[in-house]
Amino acid sequence: MYKPIVGITMGDPASIGPEIALKALLDTRVQDICRPILVGDAAVFQQIASLLQIPIRIRSIEQVAEAEFIPGEANVLDLKHTDLSKITFGEISAEAGNVSFEAVTKVIDLALKGEVDATVTGPINKKSVNEAGHHFAGHTEIYAHYTQTKKYAMLLVEENMKVIHVSTHVSLRQACDLVKKDRIVEVTELLHQGLVSLGETNLKIGIAGLNPHAGDSGLFGTEDDEEIVPAVEEARQRGYDVEGPVPADTLFSKAATGYYGGIVAMYHDQGHIPFKLTGFKWNAEKKQMDSVKGVNITMGLPIIRTSVDHGTAFEIAGKGVASPDAMVLAIESAVQLALNK
Repeated sequence: MYKPIVGITMGDPASIGPEIALKALLDTRVQDICRPILVGDAAVFQQIASLLQIPIRIRSIEQVAEAEFIPGEANVLDLKHTDLSKITFGEISAEAGNVSFEAVTKVIDLALKGEVDATVTGPINKKSVNEAGHHFAGHTEIYAHYTQTKKYAMLLVEENMKVIHVSTHVSLRQACDLVKKDRIVEVTELLHQGLVSLGETNLKIGIAGLNPHAGDSGLFGTEDDEEIVPAVEEARQRGYDVEGPVPADTLFSKAATGYYGGIVAMYHDQGHIPFKLTGFKWNAEKKQMDSVKGVNITMGLPIIRTSVDHGTAFEIAGKGVASPDAMVLAIESAVQLALNK
């Protein structure tokens, strides 16, 4: 089987990003399906490997063509930009924001040139990135800008729960204003494409209502009747198997059972909260996550981008307890998308 070349960014060097990347490369599930290349600074990865005693050799390379895929070894396309003296685990800084941003733009460039088949991103800190002078709301917006993509959306994937969003990183007030027929139809199409690319056979899509009880015939808001209902009708006319608007308090419970192949959420938290209840397992006794699962896929791009669907976890950075589960899943999804492209 062809093994795609996957570019994996280090994320914020003050976060768990480098740790989970190295741990994922030692996982046989990753070794068996792809040829991974880390993108960032070799010094950052070497520091983590030494500090946490991760049994992996760091190999600095300047070009993808130099990579040698040997078990127990990590190829790092070395940007050589990080001043480790300015990085402290768990702290926001312009230095960390800048080097994490540069790793992202580099992997995008590699994908656009066809040097890697897919990209996977480690977690970045939005405040650090913005303090470094790069004014983006997150990875999704960085990718859209540097690939000149106008129509895109965030798709979250974890077992039966596959959620795409009409809007993401905007205020709740703005999110209500962005619930428009054309955008809903657009993301429904992107969700359908994503399900097909992931090899899913259940293509039934549930479309969430915005207001309580999906507006209850205008009693609790008019957006459901004025924007979502026409969008559902338009999607059906285009041949998609859709249902909605479905009140969000019942939609997600049905989705968790596999009734829907995917669902369209109207705004960030409407989709993220039930999604993370499914994939994130908190250990109250240890006061840390036992497992963090979930993949973030940016749909609509000319290149493949998946990501862990968790943050920088500054509170456990450098402690060696971060789980690579989400990173392994993100790599697996990237490979699947590459093979189906």
